[in-house]
Amino acid sequence: MDASFSPEQDEIRRTLRELLHSRCGPRELRTALDTPAGHDPGLWTALAEQLGLPGLALPEAYGGVGCSATELALACEETGRALAPSPLLATAVLAAPLIAALGTDAQRAELLPRLASGKLTAALAVPGTALAAALALTGDNGGDWAGGGRAGGVQARRAEDGWRLYGQVDQVLDGHSAGLLLVAAHAGGFARSRTLLFLVPGDAAGVVRVRQTALDATRPQGRVQLRYVDADLLGDEDGREVLPALASVGDTAAAVLACEAVGAADRALERTVEYVGQREQFGRTIGSFQAVKHRLADAYVQVQAARSAAYYAAWAATPQRGAGNCATSHDEPADAGRHIAAPPAERLALAQSLEALRTAAAEAIQLHGGIGFTWEHEAHLYFKRAAGDELLFGPVHRLRAHAADAARLFDTQEVAV
Repeated sequence: MDASFSPEQDEIRRTLRELLHSRCGPRELRTALDTPAGHDPGLWTALAEQLGLPGLALPEAYGGVGCSATELALACEETGRALAPSPLLATAVLAAPLIAALGTDAQRAELLPRLASGKLTAALAVPGTALAAALALTGDNGGDWAGGGRAGGVQARRAEDGWRLYGQVDQVLDGHSAGLLLVAAHAGGFARSRTLLFLVPGDAAGVVRVRQTALDATRPQGRVQLRYVDADLLGDEDGREVLPALASVGDTAAAVLACEAVGAADRALERTVEYVGQREQFGRTIGSFQAVKHRLADAYVQVQAARSAAYYAAWAATPQRGAGNCATSHDEPADAGRHIAAPPAERLALAQSLEALRTAAAEAIQLHGGIGFTWEHEAHLYFKRAAGDELLFGPVHRLRAHAADAARLFDTQEVAV
């Protein structure tokens, strides 16, 4: 198997990097963060119309590009380098795959083309701080995270003409601005409690949304209150496929987030290397000191190791190889049509990438000296991205612990004498 990138994949990365370089520099980034939505609508339109990024991994039948999770992960590596705030993660990585997997034919036909075009954005609303649990990143997603049929979370009740939702979700990525909310709620009461997903327009009556002050401003979050809101059920009422679908989306999300973190870590390290090659102390550049070289070399090795893990996870998260317009490799094995990677691969890659980002961002702050601690410099944004992602999708030790449990790494009856 040829593990190199295809010309199409290289072109996606190159074109996206050029667009972000011209449209999402440090000044444009800060301007976008100060807007009510927390991102630049013009940039989002460019990403959608020029590159088809929202529909990159959606089937062509629904207006998508027909690529795989691999291409989406490589694209997110570039958005991670620029810390580009956009609805891409919430729309294309979390919400759209769930609609494609669980929605009825009518729901897919109505929503997926609009999501692929970028004209409609979506957000996955999971009660509390349980996004990592719902996606099965840090443990089995048994469904208790959605309320468990008890008070709290979001509750779904039957109405004469459908369903009504009541509850509150405090941390929803792009929840304050998304045109469509995909809400996880419990139905059936305590005796027959089950988790279901519901479609709610962002401007529906009874929906109250407020943008939250987040640690990482480049990932805008909103608090969503649902006050007896009319909702459409996604798929059927059985609900047996909801939790497996969320776990499957978690596989892809982990791979995409790993590549995104690697892109951010690489850029933070790159900026630090540039700076230590210019700043002088005691008559010589600080980059010439052996201690500084050692610290940067260690960070470089960590970032490159994380990149290898992230690329493998992105490849492994693709169920079908070589489908659609974007080939994932030039020479595929005979059994390439099945998911051949071990389940923990994506979680381990995400853990390694988040750790590499945290290291690279911390070194950036330290080696930039006094300016690295200032609000005006970009170093703190990379550090906050590392810390914020761990709060949302980690932490690292729990990602690794769940991967170990999934691989049954410590399940043995042997006892050391």
